[in-house]
Amino acid sequence: MERSQRMKDALQSCVDARKQDLHTLSQDIWSRPELSSEEAQAHDALVGFFSREKAWTVEGHYKLPTAFRATWGPVGAVNGEPVLNVAFLCEYDALPGIGHACGHNLIAEVGAAAALGLQAALDGQAELPAPVKITVLGTPAEERGGGKVDLMKAGAFDDIDLVFMAHPTQEDSPFQPFIAIQSVTVKYHGKACHASAYPWEGVNALDAAVLAYNNLSVLRQQLSPEWRLHGIIKHGGEMPNIIPAYTELEFYLRTPKAMDLCDLKAKAEACFRAAAVATGCREEILFSENAYYDIMPNATLSSLYEINGEDLGIEFPEMPVKVSGSTDFGNLSYVIPGIHPLFYIGTDALNHTEEYTKAAGAEKAQLFTLRVAKALAMTAVDVVCCPALLKQVKEDFRLANLKQKK
Repeated sequence: MERSQRMKDALQSCVDARKQDLHTLSQDIWSRPELSSEEAQAHDALVGFFSREKAWTVEGHYKLPTAFRATWGPVGAVNGEPVLNVAFLCEYDALPGIGHACGHNLIAEVGAAAALGLQAALDGQAELPAPVKITVLGTPAEERGGGKVDLMKAGAFDDIDLVFMAHPTQEDSPFQPFIAIQSVTVKYHGKACHASAYPWEGVNALDAAVLAYNNLSVLRQQLSPEWRLHGIIKHGGEMPNIIPAYTELEFYLRTPKAMDLCDLKAKAEACFRAAAVATGCREEILFSENAYYDIMPNATLSSLYEINGEDLGIEFPEMPVKVSGSTDFGNLSYVIPGIHPLFYIGTDALNHTEEYTKAAGAEKAQLFTLRVAKALAMTAVDVVCCPALLKQVKEDFRLANLKQKK
């Protein structure tokens, strides 16, 4: 216990000493927002940051064009002992039009700060229960595309034992399940014609889009209260006097559990196809390649994080507001034990608003951001120093998976 406290003190001192460097990194990303899979400048900023750190090995463009990996510690087994690989994840994509309105610049800062803090805690420590490696993974395209899912498919997480990250929002919470999501693009193909002179010669793709939209609106009353579907008509035609030959919709389908997505997809698909039949259009229904899963709980990690957070002054509400967002971290939580707490940044502004963009770049957010990074790194210290805790984390993961399959 005394050693782990010394390690926690060391990591806190490290994060405090590096706060200006970390803030500069966050500001660099915030001031140059980039969309999903286009985060070239954020990638370069993070690669440059870790390339300047002593004893870190950095791989840019890792598995994906804008992903990276930075590692510290042993490459393989030490004296026959397998390495415990602890990963901190960075996100850094922004939203169209409003920049970092979800605070992903702060997620990147948390990942970097927590990794440096854990390095300081472990540096020079002898006789740990197992040799420890720290990995920082840059995971692009969270807002759109599912970079973590693509990285999983590419084997980027195959050697990782634990994953840590934190996401900014309106309050602190050690765990939120989030919900599963599948996006779908629907294209209707009709036949253009003069809308006044001879409309009977046309096939109206806008009618199909409107019918589909209304079909889904009617469907909502028959859905489970926690299911969500919402969307837009992305393209509705060219001119009022031309019967639209092409229209396009995009919808998001959400359910609390990934296993329920299949049912909602089937219901939505029936609505889309019915609109095509009714109007004589040809439809294309294109579901996204990567659905996002709900987040699996890990009671031990959440409890440790809460204890460490409270020691640092974080106040957790007894009944946190339930979040109805989605993240590709959920997919990762199905295969690796991990934690994805939420944290307050000093504002009541809502995510995905211009007000939150300003808050994510404000000096005020730094206190909260670095405090969360410390709490994550301290939680990692607890686990790497205590085999019993690591065993319980793995058991929580096993039981959560069993419960999910029932």
